[in-house]
Amino acid sequence: MSNALKIEGLSVSYGPIPALRNISIDVPDGGFVCVLGSNGAGKTTLVRTITGVLYLQKGKCTSGSIKFGDQEITKQKSRTIVRSGVAQVPEGRMLFPHLTTEENLRCGAASRKDVSGINDTISEVFDLFPQLTPLRQRQAGLLSGGEQQMVAVGRALMAKPSLLICDELSLGLAPLIVRDLFLLLDRINKEGVAVLAIEQNARIALQHSQYAYALEVGEVVLEGPSAELRENQEVQDLYMGGGGDSREAYAAIRREAGR
Repeated sequence: MSNALKIEGLSVSYGPIPALRNISIDVPDGGFVCVLGSNGAGKTTLVRTITGVLYLQKGKCTSGSIKFGDQEITKQKSRTIVRSGVAQVPEGRMLFPHLTTEENLRCGAASRKDVSGINDTISEVFDLFPQLTPLRQRQAGLLSGGEQQMVAVGRALMAKPSLLICDELSLGLAPLIVRDLFLLLDRINKEGVAVLAIEQNARIALQHSQYAYALEVGEVVLEGPSAELRENQEVQDLYMGGGGDSREAYAAIRREAGR
């Protein structure tokens, strides 16, 4: 059974304000894909729509579809989407600060009923993040930013997902911590979990992903193999501090996309 994510012609609006326009994105079964974009590009709206929480912000999908495997999930409830195999590491981590590390991790298994299996997954998460083992009973609010992000990733893995969506994983973290987290994503991906990384940090996202999409003002303006986009001068200027004029780079990307 395929666990590919396929988004076709997706348009989303908040009342009269369009947020996404005719977006098409594929994450193959077991693939590692990134979506790049600056603030206001539509990345958060994309994640909300995939994970079934768009309604909380009074957003509406006006056209298109999202399929995960053979299942249409465009208008499914978030708990149904999680049970289908999609888990999210949210922007800002969103931990429960007064709960312990272990309690936060167990929250990620809320959709599961297999108690022994949950305990096994807890052990797997601590094996993946050995730094968290001595912090097992520490309140999450007392952890460092990097430790909190590890807990957030581990919490998502507690659902035993086939697709892991990471929303701004690098936000507010030191470069060495970001590097280690993306190396862990590589390891998770090699174990068969597909990864969709929504990132402003284009340099590291393009280094670790296989395929990439550039999202600007609610539209996909460029896509291609990550290795090719790393060498694209306009992408370097717009997303990687290449030293060029970002407005000219954005205009060049739109011309290349035929818009």
